[in-house]
Amino acid sequence: MTHPLSGFPPALIRRLVIKIGSALLVDGDGQVRTGWLRTLVGDVADRRAAGQHVIIVSSGAIALGARRLKLPKGGRGSLEDAQAAAATGQIALSQCWASLLEERGITAAQMLVTLDDLENRRRYLNASATLERLMALGVVPVVNENDSVATAEIRFGDNDRLAARIGQAARADAVALLSDVDGLYTANPHADASAMLIETIETIDDAIMAMADGGSASGMGSGGMVSKIQAAKIATGAGAHLAILSGKVDAPLSHWAGGGRGSIFLAAQGKGARKGWLAGRLTTRGRLVVDAGAEKALGRGNSLLPAGVARVEGVFERGDVVDIVAQDGRVIARGLIEYDSDAAAKIAGRRSEEIAALLGEMPRSVLVHRDHMAMV
Repeated sequence: MTHPLSGFPPALIRRLVIKIGSALLVDGDGQVRTGWLRTLVGDVADRRAAGQHVIIVSSGAIALGARRLKLPKGGRGSLEDAQAAAATGQIALSQCWASLLEERGITAAQMLVTLDDLENRRRYLNASATLERLMALGVVPVVNENDSVATAEIRFGDNDRLAARIGQAARADAVALLSDVDGLYTANPHADASAMLIETIETIDDAIMAMADGGSASGMGSGGMVSKIQAAKIATGAGAHLAILSGKVDAPLSHWAGGGRGSIFLAAQGKGARKGWLAGRLTTRGRLVVDAGAEKALGRGNSLLPAGVARVEGVFERGDVVDIVAQDGRVIARGLIEYDSDAAAKIAGRRSEEIAALLGEMPRSVLVHRDHMAMV
């Protein structure tokens, strides 16, 4: 039975983020697949006419730039090659989007972001405000990671998770990942003929994660099914649905809305803007390993007290984001730490009334307050 959200109809989805992978946008010779892209732009135009706001997250800059610079390995042979290819290819990519959208009377805007832009709270809010204003002006934002300056340490590494974070920043209702596969299967469909498509996923549990295949089929992109499920966790945790569907067909969104195959991860109850930002972060400064009693207390909505912390890992300062980890290594929450790492290590495992004696003062009785914590 077709799910009511199949096709992400404009009547139900007010804001939609569409992510396009490199293998769909650029052919094996490093040329833009203009004919296919024009059909996708037609989908975008139809949805805008129906009242849906659309944001595009587009891969392809490195692939395009590598061809123009005649770089080996698709421009991914070294960080320097990737940065040079991105700087060159981004011009061609933005011109292509602007031209094709202009054919349909739509103005495009380019936004280049890095991981830091969405991990830093102030810059995240600035990006959110920019997206909000562009949509209010009737513009279609075209977003890409700024690979010309990003390094291995400050990269998303794939545009699946970038799309989910942009969806969160834009308060989108849904994210559609156009891919070289038409959804999540019980096994890799390229290797297992018995693999079955899962059309609706309500909860991302260990069984769902076990179905992921980490490779990128094309060799041009950087994201496999693992990154798509990670993106789904970010999006659904922020209250947005996420779909994986094939971009191999013309007008892929119309094809899906007309009965084509795809997988939908249904949104969880939204965490609120601040907690959603915390839960969706991809980088943290440290880890607090907690005991079973603290894990249960956090699940009931309590703050994290020093007594429940078994171990402090990493170097961080007050106000940094840290992971809260169960004894078996699961990340169960994420929050803003109230103490620096040295002080946190001194009071870990101690009762709140002991803090003053250990530190000479007791400015705060908790390590992470519940108002600054998001369960993940």
